[in-house]
Parts: sequence; C-alpha cells; structure tokens
Amino acid sequence: MSKPKPVKVIAVTSGKGGVGKTNVSVNLGTALGRMGKGVMLLDADLGLANVDVMLGLSPKLNLSHVLDGSAGLEEVLVDGPEGMHIIPASSGMQRMAELSSAEHAGLIRSFSELSHDIDYLIVDTAAGISDSVMSFARASREVIVVAVDEPSSITDAYALIKVLNRDHGVQRFNMVANRVSSAQHGQSLFDKLTRVTGKFLDLTMDYAGAIPEDEAIRKAIQRQKTVVEAYPGSPAGKAFEQLARRVDKWPMPSAAEGYLEFFVERLIQYGSNAGEAV
Repeated sequence: MSKPKPVKVIAVTSGKGGVGKTNVSVNLGTALGRMGKGVMLLDADLGLANVDVMLGLSPKLNLSHVLDGSAGLEEVLVDGPEGMHIIPASSGMQRMAELSSAEHAGLIRSFSELSHDIDYLIVDTAAGISDSVMSFARASREVIVVAVDEPSSITDAYALIKVLNRDHGVQRFNMVANRVSSAQHGQSLFDKLTRVTGKFLDLTMDYAGAIPEDEAIRKAIQRQKTVVEAYPGSPAGKAFEQLARRVDKWPMPSAAEGYLEFFVERLIQYGSNAGEAV
C-alpha cells in the first residue's frame, strides 16, 4: 500500500456451519461501508466459499488464480455493496482447502500488492477448528464468534474458543448472538457461553451484540443482497448497523502491529507452523 496505515483485521468464525456466519460478515462489511469506511472482505472459507453466491457476484477470477500465478490479487477483487471489495475464494476445490505451507504463504504475501485504502479487513473463515481457521483467527486482530441458541452451536462455539485459547494463545473474543427473538434472548445466549468459558478458560469474552430473527434477511438472501443494503430499516438491518458502530469503537491497532503486512507475516508464520505439524 502506498500510504500504509493501521487496519482493523476481524475474523468472523463459528464452531459449526449453518449459524449465519457469512451473513454476519457481509452485512457487517456493508454497514461499515455505509459509515464511510474502506472495507475489504476476504472469503477465507477455502473449501465451501459462498460470499459471491450470497451477493450475486460472478467473479471470473478467484484465489486459485493467485495461487497458480495467473493473476494478481488486485485483479481478483470484485466490487460488493457500499464500496466493499471482495476477495473471492474458490468454491468446491478441495486443493484450496488443503494448501501447502508454501502456497499459503504465497497467497498471503500477495496482500503486499494491494493499493486500496482500507480501514477494515473482514475475514470470513470456515466453520470448525481446521488448520486454516486457526491460522486466520490467530493472525487477526479481533475474533467474532457467531452462535445461535442451539445446544450444538453453543457446544461447538466453546470447542472453537477453547482450541484457539489453549492451543494458540488467543486471549480476546467477541460474540454475536444470531437469530434471537429479543435483546434479552441475545444476552441470555451470551451468558450461557460465558458461564462455560469463564469456568474453564482464561480469556476475555465481550458481547458484540445480537441479530434478530427477521423475515427481511430471508428476503434479502433471495434477492442476493445484504439486508443492510436491501432493507436498512428492518430490525436486522438496524441491528447490523448497531453492530458496525460498536465495532468501529474498538481500539485501533498500533502502528507496530496494525499494518496489513503484520497480518500477512503472522498468517505466513501460523500457516507454516500448521504445515510442519501435519
């Protein structure tokens, strides 16, 4: 980047699939864009990428082309809502889900080519506790864990948090309660998770907010738009805008650790370590 500045890197993840993680990622990015922030979203679910499908995009290039050297990262970018830049992954390619340490490093090193002026990099990871999820989450400044009020979601969210905390040293987490019936329901879901994490783990868990169950989300998905873009006045649209305002108040990383290059270096390091462990 020609004039590097600290960038808030946020990994959005979940213990299990189907809890609305990608929906949170794209709507958070859209809401931040509406606030005038420069946003880039990396679809880091390298095996089952669906950001482009959710937003009705038809990228001609994706991360596999960066890997094989046929395109640079700048060429891969596609435009999303509210000026958000999307880095599409390659859906359904098993090789993309099992990158070698060298490929992983080469992919992330290509971030140094980017010239866009961004304030946020949102990393939409896969669900679960794969090496890829661990690498992206560890390298990010903040981690948002998305959960719904189902026993399997809470159990798997705890398992994800435990692995990141005990095995990889992540100390700070933020939780988004999705598909809740009320603000009290969201707080109750957060309390359920923190009762377990507080008892068995040494970490900080903050409540980032709740997204209500809302028919507008289903309608927006059918239109291949974010609910913030299609129905900004809906309960869910307002909730995502509130989430974005809360996220924007998170401390800006210091110059020593906030540049994209720092994220790149950490990701190369952690990806290489994962490769060596395998």
